[in-house]
Amino acid sequence: MKKYLSYIYVILSAVCWGFIGFSNRMLTEVGVSLGNRVFIRNFGTLLILTIVFALFHRQVFRIKLKHLPIFLCSGLLSILTLSLVYFQCQTMCSLSVAAVLLYLAPSFVVIFSAVLWKTPLTKRKLIALVVSLLGCVMVSGIIGGDMTASWAGIGLGVLSGLCYASYTVFAHYGLAHYESYTMIYWTFLVAGLGSVFFADFETLPLAFSGTQGIVGVCGVVIVATVLPYIFYTKGLEGVESGRASIITNIEPVVETLVGVFVFKEALTVWTVLGMACVFGCVILLANGDKKCEEKPVKS
Repeated sequence: MKKYLSYIYVILSAVCWGFIGFSNRMLTEVGVSLGNRVFIRNFGTLLILTIVFALFHRQVFRIKLKHLPIFLCSGLLSILTLSLVYFQCQTMCSLSVAAVLLYLAPSFVVIFSAVLWKTPLTKRKLIALVVSLLGCVMVSGIIGGDMTASWAGIGLGVLSGLCYASYTVFAHYGLAHYESYTMIYWTFLVAGLGSVFFADFETLPLAFSGTQGIVGVCGVVIVATVLPYIFYTKGLEGVESGRASIITNIEPVVETLVGVFVFKEALTVWTVLGMACVFGCVILLANGDKKCEEKPVKS
């Protein structure tokens, strides 16, 4: 039961992350700049986590100085840099291309896991990886849609995938010494403070000037950041990192459904097939039969 609960946590994290596009669109439409969106997301999350943990879970504030580099890396690279390069990538490429490049992350995680922790590269995992990537391409609209990208944009997109994947790596090391909530708090402490340098405080009130901006702020901070990172880090306690990262490919499916039902975007045959591939990948990973042990792929 605990195993399946961990999978549920990872799936919930992907569902919540799927609302980041909706939240960002709300903020962009009211004129909130890139730097301020990054600041709102990271610093807002830091404020909420600080209040919640100060009231209910104060032990997260204590870490050993020798472990600080783990949180510096996860905060600056996995959160702050990811926000900056991914949002910029979306301005230089079509949204479909940006999304697919971001979701190269599971490929990087599988490679990192095999190299750093000697995690077996199984046939089941390889099949799931290929199927999930194919699903992402279909859902994004690259197949049967438009693909526009510059080389600089593609480079930023690949970098966003690396940054996204790096959180799983740093969380692996952090969770060896601390509980999941400590990992989350110190990561966002670093990211939140770092994002101050990108904020434009003169134009920041735009985000709070109307209902749409407030909805965007609540969405990007609570729904698309606080909840998913708690769920995902909690899920990593019971799900191997490579599998967890592949399962989060549910996120573009959620973003597609939000686009269809909220923004009235078209639902194509390719989109439906892509969603089926992504969900099939999750089922393939979560329902491995113990009687049929996965055999590592020979290299």
